[in-house]
Amino acid sequence: MPSPLILDVAGLELGKADRKRLRNPLVGGVVLFARNWQNRAQLAALCAQIKAVRPELLIAVDHEGGRVQRFRTDGFTPLPAMRELGVHWMLDAPGAMRRAAACGLVLAAELRACGVDFSFTPVLDLDWGGSSVIGDRAFHADARVVAVLAQSLMAGLARAGMAHCAKHFPGHGYARADTHVAVARDPRPLQAILQADAAPYGWLAPGLRAVMPAHVIYPEVDAQPAGFSAFWLREVLRERIGFTGAILSDDLGMAAARAQGQSLAQAALQGLQAGCDAMLVCNQSVIDDGRPLDDLLRELARAGDDGQWQPDPQSARRLFDLLPQQPALAWDELMVSDTYRAALEAAFATPSQG
Repeated sequence: MPSPLILDVAGLELGKADRKRLRNPLVGGVVLFARNWQNRAQLAALCAQIKAVRPELLIAVDHEGGRVQRFRTDGFTPLPAMRELGVHWMLDAPGAMRRAAACGLVLAAELRACGVDFSFTPVLDLDWGGSSVIGDRAFHADARVVAVLAQSLMAGLARAGMAHCAKHFPGHGYARADTHVAVARDPRPLQAILQADAAPYGWLAPGLRAVMPAHVIYPEVDAQPAGFSAFWLREVLRERIGFTGAILSDDLGMAAARAQGQSLAQAALQGLQAGCDAMLVCNQSVIDDGRPLDDLLRELARAGDDGQWQPDPQSARRLFDLLPQQPALAWDELMVSDTYRAALEAAFATPSQG
């Protein structure tokens, strides 16, 4: 049974309603937030509770470094913003690559030691200078630098047994509006976007595990945001670029995802029909005891029964492939691991002038 939804849970431990939702075969994963964090022991217990419901559920989090890092205390390393690595590149390119790989390893190893499977990172957006929501989350303004540093970061993640999610395809860095609260538009023509912002996706495509499309509208290309556009997802990302991994939507709770007044289920159905493998639904479990999630699950099941949604048989496999394939080190083992300790030192290295 395909599992096209990644949902949030309400608190520090699973409640009865959370467990019921996670048992639903339409659910393929859980996304965690700062409200799900108290300390490492509690996080590990929550992850164990989730896996006890269904071991195949993907436990994910937005953990990039800089201002987007959900867990920062009780031993978690506050990692630098990605722009800092881009600045490092301008002074010492090999050192920046080493540092990016180290950041990826530290990020993944710490999360996995607590039971988290996956992080929505790296950001491939270009830093055009006008986007407050992207800003220092971007490595650089040059697509070539972004691709190299992202590849290094992904290598570090992989060393610790974690897959990755490149975002926000085809590029969120040029649009100024914050899609969490407003509709964002990028007025450039297709060719300009492909030559600049989308270029890293083409260069990295053979090694990319997952991609998250932007909730940005590119009106010269399509009237729909990229995450709801069959043109962007099927024709450009799948066919032209040749990406074969999982396509995971951005949060359906964001304003730009449902700017036309769609329900969560209508937006989820639109994204799945356009080519997404899974739809991310955040911060709904805390609204009216999670009623929006219950409505979504009921309505999406009905849409499947009515034939409105015919999932790609490969979607469930793509999502399953994001699960770690090797055991994680326990936290105490990790703290004395030579590999981790060397990466921790490298993650905060300063540029070499030699």
